[in-house]
Amino acid sequence: MDLQQGAAPGDLTPRLLRESQWSDAMVEESGIEVRDIPFVSVGGGIGSFVTVDYLRIAGVPTNRIAVLSNIDHPWQTYQYLTRVSQIPKPERIRSDSSSRPDNIWGFPSYALAEAWRDRTLRPLVHVLGEPIFADYWTPRAGDVFASLEREAARIAYPEMLVKGVVRMVRRRVGGGYFTILTPPAGTSATKRIAYRSRFVHLAVGYPGLRFLPDLQAFREKHRDFHHVVNAYEPHEHVYEFLKTSPGTVVVRGGGIVASRVLQRLMDDRERHGLQTEIVHIFRTFVAGAHGPHLWSRRRGGHGFAYQGFNYPKSVWGGQLKARMRRLEGDERAAEYRRMGGTNTPKRRRWQQQMRAGRNAGWYRAFQGTVEEVRPGPEGTVLSIVRREDGLQNIQSDYIIDCTGLEADIAEHRVLDDLLTHGGAGRNPLGRLDVERTFEVKGVANGDGAVYASGTATLGGYFPGVDTFLGLQVAAQEITDDLARRGWCKRLGPVRSTAQWIRWSLGRPVQGSAQWSRS
Repeated sequence: MDLQQGAAPGDLTPRLLRESQWSDAMVEESGIEVRDIPFVSVGGGIGSFVTVDYLRIAGVPTNRIAVLSNIDHPWQTYQYLTRVSQIPKPERIRSDSSSRPDNIWGFPSYALAEAWRDRTLRPLVHVLGEPIFADYWTPRAGDVFASLEREAARIAYPEMLVKGVVRMVRRRVGGGYFTILTPPAGTSATKRIAYRSRFVHLAVGYPGLRFLPDLQAFREKHRDFHHVVNAYEPHEHVYEFLKTSPGTVVVRGGGIVASRVLQRLMDDRERHGLQTEIVHIFRTFVAGAHGPHLWSRRRGGHGFAYQGFNYPKSVWGGQLKARMRRLEGDERAAEYRRMGGTNTPKRRRWQQQMRAGRNAGWYRAFQGTVEEVRPGPEGTVLSIVRREDGLQNIQSDYIIDCTGLEADIAEHRVLDDLLTHGGAGRNPLGRLDVERTFEVKGVANGDGAVYASGTATLGGYFPGVDTFLGLQVAAQEITDDLARRGWCKRLGPVRSTAQWIRWSLGRPVQGSAQWSRS
């Protein structure tokens, strides 16, 4: 075949990069290998896993699904983030007992499974007493990873996994899509592979780390990535230094990650008899309970807004979920602002530690705006903070940024290309605009559709999309929509019950008796 001049064999040509819709002939002329598979999921994290799990349970065979990912197993990124943000395997994550990404039925719950495994009623008594007599019960991180590993083997997830980096998704002339994958070097005859499919599912997670502007400026100007760190990047050296010498740490942020970092610092101080001092700077300092009215209030105090989970429980199946599905535009954005915001669970252990620190003076928390961060004497860093009573200079050995992950979808290469060439738009919060079925608006092509789930869709008709249960709700909506299109069988009560029995016995997924060839 004749390749366009200047283009490497099997690579993207200038014409392909320029055009928003590709014909089969255009891709063939580029020399890119084409593979046909009806359903492609991009990402390979827990969002991809949960969606594929639903489809497999609904009877879709593995040869009809491809998961394109640069990670080896679905929980890999999440496990990394929990570990570096001070939630090792024995610690508990912020998730409900029944929110099981390995179990679409939610039964038995994590609490019941732990009670059975450990031969104790303590988790069940705990659940019965929450949240009045006990903190919300949450599962251990290690138990979540182990259960995901079992389910991945049960549904033959490795058979669907294709390693590589996804470059873009473009519409195909005649319907469907081309998803361009760059495989690992030496694993393919061509530099790129084009997956030709009827459906594409995007579950790409956060684009990356987000630093506060003053901290980003410091790191770029002084090339110091040692003393100013993000809680989501490896920073064990901070805790190791404090074990060898008294020091001061500035913590920025007021969410769950800030709580975990504080607990690690305070646990080490208590366990090893350290002299660590902690300065906690809040951009928004919450002094007490807050909310628009009596029935919509969130507890707060000492800087933190307290909430058991990321969103109120009713977003997953109550009145709030029904209300959000009816709202559009500014009204929906206003509701998100009302229920959202940075928050953390109010757990008794953290409260005891912070109260002890405030009383002894080694933990100080206040509201302020950091105007500049500059190098201090003897290898320290200096934060120039504007408070109500004027400027204050805070000298510390380290600064830990706990303010979150990058949220702008345009920072992700695949999503940015979809906005530019695919017809996708932004929702009222600036994320990817999706239908109630999680189909991406404006990207439909013939009888094909692009779906998206996870944090990239926050601001849509369903809140809580970046939680375990939120990913399951999205997966169920997507599976139901695919069944309405006739592509797969609907997961009805009979099959669901039969498949739960197989799940409980650890048996592989049973295929559907009938399969659509479309």
